Amino acid sequence: MRNLKLLKCVRMSELQSPGSAQCVSVRIDTDTVLVASQFSITEYDPRTGQVLNEVSLTMESYLAEDGSGVVVGIQDLPDQESVCVATAQGDVILWSLNTNQLECVGSVDSGLTAMSWSPDQELVTLCTGQETIILMTKDFEPITEVAIQQDEFGEGKFITVGWGKKETQFHGSEGKQAAQRKAAEVQPAVPWDDRMPRITWRGDGQLFAVGAICPRTGARKVRVWNRECVLQATSEVVNGLEEALCWKPSGSVIACTQRHPNKYCVVFMEKNGLLHGDFTLPFAKDQVKVKELLWNSDSTVLAVWLMDLNPGVSGNRNTYIQLWTVGNYHWYLKQSLHFGSEPSKAPVCVCWDPVKSLHLHLMAHDWSTYTYDWGWSTDRSQGYDSHDNANVAVIDGAKLMVTAFRQSVVPPPMCSYELQFPSPVNLVTFHAQPLSTNELAALTADGCLHIASRDSEDASEPVKDASGFRVVSKPLVLQKTYSVAVAYEGVLALRLLLWLRKDVFVAVACGNKLNQSHLFVLTPAEIQSSEPRLDIRSEVKVEGHVISMCHSSKSDTLVLQLEDGQIRRVNWDSAAITVTEWKDSLEFSVNFPQPCVHTALCTINGEEHLVGLTERSHLYIGNNVVASNISSFVVYDEFLLLTTHSHICRCFHLTTLSIKDVQVALSSEAAQNDESVRRVERGSRIVTVVPQDTRLILQMPRGNLETIHHRALVLAQVRKWLDELKFRDAFECMRKLRINLNLIYDHNPNVFLDNAELFLKQIASVNYINLFLTELKEEDTTKTMYPCPVSSACQTASVTAREGQGRRKVDIVCDALRSAMETLDPHKYCLCILTSHVRKTKPELETALQKVHELRVNPPSAENAVSAEEALKYLLFLVNVNELYEHSLGTYDFDLVLMVAEKSQKDPKEYLSFLNMLKTLEPNYQRYTIDKHLKRYKKALHHLSKCGEEHFTELLNLVRDQKLYTEALQLFPADSQQYKTLSVAFAEHLLEDQQAEQAGLLLWRCAEMPRALQAFISCTSWRHALAVATHIPVPPTQLTQLARDLAVFFNVSEKLLEMRRHTEAALLLEQYAKDCEEAISALIEGAAWEEALRLIYLYHRPDIIETNLKPALLEAHSTQMAFVDSQRALFTRHKNRLAVVREQKEKARLEFVDDDGQDCADAELYSEASSVLTGSRLGSKYSHSNSRISSRSSKNRRKAEGKKHSLKEGSPFEDIALLHAIIQIIHVVDKMREEIHSLLKALILFQFDKLARSLQLDYSMLLRLIDTGIPEIWHEGIQQSQTPITGPNSTANSIMASFQQPRPTTVPLQDAEILTPPKMRQSVKWKLSILE
Repeated sequence: MRNLKLLKCVRMSELQSPGSAQCVSVRIDTDTVLVASQFSITEYDPRTGQVLNEVSLTMESYLAEDGSGVVVGIQDLPDQESVCVATAQGDVILWSLNTNQLECVGSVDSGLTAMSWSPDQELVTLCTGQETIILMTKDFEPITEVAIQQDEFGEGKFITVGWGKKETQFHGSEGKQAAQRKAAEVQPAVPWDDRMPRITWRGDGQLFAVGAICPRTGARKVRVWNRECVLQATSEVVNGLEEALCWKPSGSVIACTQRHPNKYCVVFMEKNGLLHGDFTLPFAKDQVKVKELLWNSDSTVLAVWLMDLNPGVSGNRNTYIQLWTVGNYHWYLKQSLHFGSEPSKAPVCVCWDPVKSLHLHLMAHDWSTYTYDWGWSTDRSQGYDSHDNANVAVIDGAKLMVTAFRQSVVPPPMCSYELQFPSPVNLVTFHAQPLSTNELAALTADGCLHIASRDSEDASEPVKDASGFRVVSKPLVLQKTYSVAVAYEGVLALRLLLWLRKDVFVAVACGNKLNQSHLFVLTPAEIQSSEPRLDIRSEVKVEGHVISMCHSSKSDTLVLQLEDGQIRRVNWDSAAITVTEWKDSLEFSVNFPQPCVHTALCTINGEEHLVGLTERSHLYIGNNVVASNISSFVVYDEFLLLTTHSHICRCFHLTTLSIKDVQVALSSEAAQNDESVRRVERGSRIVTVVPQDTRLILQMPRGNLETIHHRALVLAQVRKWLDELKFRDAFECMRKLRINLNLIYDHNPNVFLDNAELFLKQIASVNYINLFLTELKEEDTTKTMYPCPVSSACQTASVTAREGQGRRKVDIVCDALRSAMETLDPHKYCLCILTSHVRKTKPELETALQKVHELRVNPPSAENAVSAEEALKYLLFLVNVNELYEHSLGTYDFDLVLMVAEKSQKDPKEYLSFLNMLKTLEPNYQRYTIDKHLKRYKKALHHLSKCGEEHFTELLNLVRDQKLYTEALQLFPADSQQYKTLSVAFAEHLLEDQQAEQAGLLLWRCAEMPRALQAFISCTSWRHALAVATHIPVPPTQLTQLARDLAVFFNVSEKLLEMRRHTEAALLLEQYAKDCEEAISALIEGAAWEEALRLIYLYHRPDIIETNLKPALLEAHSTQMAFVDSQRALFTRHKNRLAVVREQKEKARLEFVDDDGQDCADAELYSEASSVLTGSRLGSKYSHSNSRISSRSSKNRRKAEGKKHSLKEGSPFEDIALLHAIIQIIHVVDKMREEIHSLLKALILFQFDKLARSLQLDYSMLLRLIDTGIPEIWHEGIQQSQTPITGPNSTANSIMASFQQPRPTTVPLQDAEILTPPKMRQSVKWKLSILE
């Protein structure tokens, strides 16, 4: 749906030469034009108008001096740095551009009628006056010469297998009459045919076609030859075939012209000579003839050069050039150049630039030259509000095909409606003012500007037309036609037209000078006349060629771009137009590095920027190169949407991004998986965006359209609707496009809760409300699925609601909506109310069933009320029938139970006998039976406790089976026998669970003293045991023995001494057993030196110092010294081994990168930390086999886990095991501080200074060794953590992409603590200063 927009027109009239131009050719290397006339060859530069070189053809008699000579062909040969010219006299002339000399490289006596070089310039084809073809090499060595007229069809002759006759074949829509139809009589060529042959090559240079008059029939035939000049095919008989001939460079068809009795067509012929497609030229019968057909270099545009057959009133013929394009098998007339009837202005030579595909060179009779440069553009309305219909206008000759995408997506060549104009349209623009953006203006080839807008009677038009169909899109109506009073010569004088305000237009025209443009502001003439006219209100000259112009309706900014990429700001709204440089916020000039064919204004971070796209797919924002693979873009509101050559559509929210952010996002396109990315069909281009909607229209290469709803646009529009409280629009969009409905609440919870009634009124549909309720989740979608583009109100409001309410989201929404529905219309919203009960975090099924029961008991009389049957049926749809049956049974309402059971698939034999049995029971026991059946044991216990003494045994069994001791104790008074019985049972249960101390407390409370004493003794709770023994009371001898047993002899596995509770054992022995010596021995054994000394001197036993205390001190010193030495050696060995292991793994990593780095995209990720801490792919064969084994069963996994911490050298996880061992050493050594401190004080007291000093020194050295070793072991590389793949800023796409990417193996969770270095307790003071 693109049109051709004229970017630049260069007119030059200074070139003068005798005669008239006959042939032109474009030099590729210098962009100059070669012109051959009947007198000379001229080379000129169309950019400067300078004649660079000229050579005469009459000086050496190659052409007659009287001007009767004819040049039949000219070709630039850049490889030979020369120009080849063929004359009608038969000479082939080579003009050397270096020496400026002419050389005749060949001559044909019969003369030449045509010359054509192959596209690769390896071969040249000549047609002679004797109707022969001469094929020569680029060095003019003859290859062959054959006659044009051949009797054979060619090598591609069709094969007939002889199955039946033509009369018996199926003829399709032609009917049976086609079998009897006689072959059409061959008609001779038209009288105005010049009867000269035409040569055209296919783009790949493998075939060429020659069109010539057949001597026998007088009709034209086209023959196709290969590079060896062997005939391949001959065209079928085509009556009315004319001389124009041009092979499409892409190679598919050959373009010709054919005159029918009632129409004039451009037809297309395949290489086998059969016709394949055509289009009709928009002229009357025998009005014009086609002089030439010319394909541009990329086969997208076909230029048709026409001339009137009959002279006009002035006696001269009109000349036209039309540009045609094709899309979806429909041919569009995009540009019409009318040159009038003045002979001097008529073109004599036309050619496309061989490199610039939309560059057309033209030369007139008076040697005036024109260079036209077109570009592709999509003419779309530029509105941002809902009044804009997202119109796109497609030019097709004298009609404009308009599609309003807001109402319907109509694939071309169809459209919403057509506007017919009196002459072909060359330019179209839409009104830029808000609320008027659907109006358009069209500039036609006759220089008139036509205004199309809504009919003033639109409001009174019926909704349906006469045929009864609903009118979706009302067509525009032509309202005014202005003639444009611009006194500038040349065809297509005006270009780049913009309609800025009512009756105010801005246009660009060619300047009087070569490198100059004129900018006009056009307004209706103040003097009224019979013909409305646009006058120039103000104008300004712009140095350079203006190739694009764009306007922003929001900021009212008008910007120009020159052909060298310079950007200019235009102040057009004043009496005089001013043009200034475009500058950024720092007052620096901003220009495009390269000229852009598409431009648009946008605002990024509050600053206005110009976005441009070059022909080479480079996207610029100001002077910054953003990307180099962009195929199309459009700026809509706050969004920049673009498509790339990697078939991705990107959408950027410009208010939240900087230019650098856009660059980074586009440069790392393959790694992007967020909502701004969407895959599209290959070759898709953006047509338009529907304003205030979510639709983005794309066009495929073949021409068909596709509508997508880009997720970024959808979310932005949904948020906008929610902010405007348009819940209905937001809901329908989210439901249709599968957006999670939780966003309606999560976007702004406070606003939603405050407008719950409005939400219900707008949604209206009960089904939609139920859908919303059933999709509710506790997840906050604004933080997970659809994070807000900025930290806006949607997030802060969500947090506020969570903190203020302190309740679950689903419960809050269900309660709020249920309250609103009960207020509005409880009968209408009955099903929704049931849904709100069921969907709560803890489903309120009993309440829902009760409401259904109320409907059955008291049927409502309202019209929109729901019956009990419908409500129950709906409830069964939401909840499993068995679950609902059990909940109905839990209401103890048998009518409700029967109602649910009848709707289920249950067999009455299953439930009727059970229900009848329940009805016979006493109410409390009945409810107990029901609760026990439903496994609601707490409720069952409560009801059973009310059934009397006769059921206490059953209650006790229930308590023991379901372990409901705590609940049962709360149901009986503390002084009752039942309470005591339950307490004893509870104590027995605690004893079984190895909780003897708690059991003893219960037994003690129930006055079960002997059993309580045994319980306390079993758990070594000696204080409770002695208290109970004293309370019983126990005789003193037994009490002493009990204390001794608790301390030393009783239950050896758990005695206090075995549990290293030496201080407590000493207390028992001293106070209860009255054995001070044993008490002191226990303290000495436990290294409680200070307490031992206290008892020694308390009981006057200094002899123990020499017999027990000093030997124990010396032994403790020896033990600690040995332990410190062993820990030092072990720490040093593990540390050194860890360094070796790390070095080996680093070496293996480097070897891996060198060998396989090219094939491993994540080789860089294997840092020292990851390689040291993981059994990655760098491990040995054992590690791989071990991982395979560990995945087979849990038993093998446990084995592998045990092997992982093995310190065996060479094991795959040796580094992890070493770190664990080092951490354990550090913890053990650090915990020795208090013990060492106590021992040092005892040694000093008994004058073992030397021993104490050696111990303090060794332990201090060990601590220093560990302090210096920790930074070496836990350096920065080992502490780095990998980036999380989940979190509030992650999306489903990014999480999936993270999992799909190759990642190094991470440290298991159970080993995560080894990443953090252990901390030493430096604050603990253990040293003695007297030893330093």
